[in-house]
Amino acid sequence: MELPELGPLWLSLQLAAAATAVLIVLGTPLAWWLARTRSRIKPVIEAVTALPLVLPPTVLGFYLLLLMSPRSWLGGLWVEITDTTLTFSFMGLLVASVVYSLPFMVQPLQAAFESLGRGPLEAAAALRASPIDAFLTVAAPLSLRGFLTAAVLTFAHTIGEFGVVLMVGGNIPGKTRVISIAIYEHVETLRYAEAHTLAAVLMLFAFAVLVFVYVFNRRLPVHVA
Repeated sequence: MELPELGPLWLSLQLAAAATAVLIVLGTPLAWWLARTRSRIKPVIEAVTALPLVLPPTVLGFYLLLLMSPRSWLGGLWVEITDTTLTFSFMGLLVASVVYSLPFMVQPLQAAFESLGRGPLEAAAALRASPIDAFLTVAAPLSLRGFLTAAVLTFAHTIGEFGVVLMVGGNIPGKTRVISIAIYEHVETLRYAEAHTLAAVLMLFAFAVLVFVYVFNRRLPVHVA
């Protein structure tokens, strides 16, 4: 059996790694705020964050396509700055992946932060630790399980994206053709052997991710507030 090209797999891994890194930076403060705030707008922010879970990927991809179009304010500004378009580019895929995978980063982190309780942070405050010091030295280490779960699930979810990335990036070999789109194209052209190989890779990867999360979550110590 002829092996399929590895370009889409490599591009998917790059996209997943970049989206996970960006979401750790953006999702951590958002999850922390959601876990600690008593604001009345918290349910609204939680709903917006979770929206990609219930919206059809093509709907989300359509609106992201409009937002990143050169005719929109964001797409037009990007063209002026970089002389390239956000649509049908790796950067466009990254923006779409960050939006689409946001709940997979924020929700596990929020749950981990909420499980801390206020005791550890009050103890850190009593020792005159600043809020940032308390987060970095107390909250973050105690929430390691949440960070691990959020990062792994975000990475795996990005690997398997289809509808959103197809709408925003199309199917440009070496540029926006990720593994899920490659599988779809192989099926469309009746190249079932190559589609089967790539699909099997994704299935084994998803299984390995779940085993990794369950095994390491059991080995990590559980914090009791």
